[in-house]
Amino acid sequence: MATLETSLNAEDTVRELQGYIDRAVEANGGSTAARKPAHRIKFHWPPHPVSYSFHVLASDWTGTASFEAHGDVFEVQVARTPFGVFGRAPDIWHEERGETEAQMLARLRETSEPLFQRQLAIGRALERPGRFTGHVRDLPPIDLLKLLYCEDRDVANEARSEVETHASSNRVFFPALVAVLSDRRHPNRRSAQWCVLDLFEDLPSYCDSPEEELAAVQAMKGLIWDAENDYARTVYKAGVVLGGHLPYVYGGPTLMECLEAPSRIGRRSAIHGLYHVVEWVPALQADVVAALRRVAEQDTEPILRAYAAAMAGDLERADGDHAADPIFPDEA
Repeated sequence: MATLETSLNAEDTVRELQGYIDRAVEANGGSTAARKPAHRIKFHWPPHPVSYSFHVLASDWTGTASFEAHGDVFEVQVARTPFGVFGRAPDIWHEERGETEAQMLARLRETSEPLFQRQLAIGRALERPGRFTGHVRDLPPIDLLKLLYCEDRDVANEARSEVETHASSNRVFFPALVAVLSDRRHPNRRSAQWCVLDLFEDLPSYCDSPEEELAAVQAMKGLIWDAENDYARTVYKAGVVLGGHLPYVYGGPTLMECLEAPSRIGRRSAIHGLYHVVEWVPALQADVVAALRRVAEQDTEPILRAYAAAMAGDLERADGDHAADPIFPDEA
């Protein structure tokens, strides 16, 4: 396994991450309101080479052309055949076909745009000008952490995968990952936090001590406690991680406390997460059901009172399913 190079220790990485968040807030006009991220769209590149379908031979690529995009010029190899004019741009591993050279180049430019937009999004997230043409796997830890905040959620997921690959051997990541969960200012924080929660499903792999585990759990609790929205289903996922992946030591007590959270979004997450706690720790069923019954009687939100009552009934029946999570009217 390759080792990521880094010139920053854990403390410096957190400090640089906080500076990155400061700059994002400034660029957002001082607003710390969270943006609702788009759904993740998986990126596949390069596309299938169209010349393969027409059996274009190596000897057919005799011409040259070029096209311009986003300030760069791309050289194109050209093959003129009875099936049309084919062009391939080796720098971006892409081909197109047209009836004329001009049509082929226009199509090549147009269908290359998803790659260009991804490269530009990475560049913006890394605070670099223009297209990023390197490999995400070669980036240092601080840049991988920045990419968790990328507006393109598939890029953020690629960065998450790289962090997962290296975090067990490079301990610089853990404090910064907790800082991401504790972030209340970056406009793109929700998708970044979702990525961290996905990593923390295997929390012991990222921690060196019980104290570090507790710090991560407290950050998850904080995310639930004061949640102002559930963009990217991040707060929901925090409850799932605590209840379904950390149920024995932390999940039950933490989620029981979160039933009293000031955030209705957070209380909904806690109700759902407690169902998973009981799945893994049946001995807690009576305590969890009693707590949910209290919520069903006392919560200020009618929707949550009904949800808690339904969940308590599901746990008592133990029939393997639970009530669907409710949606608040302003979330629809």
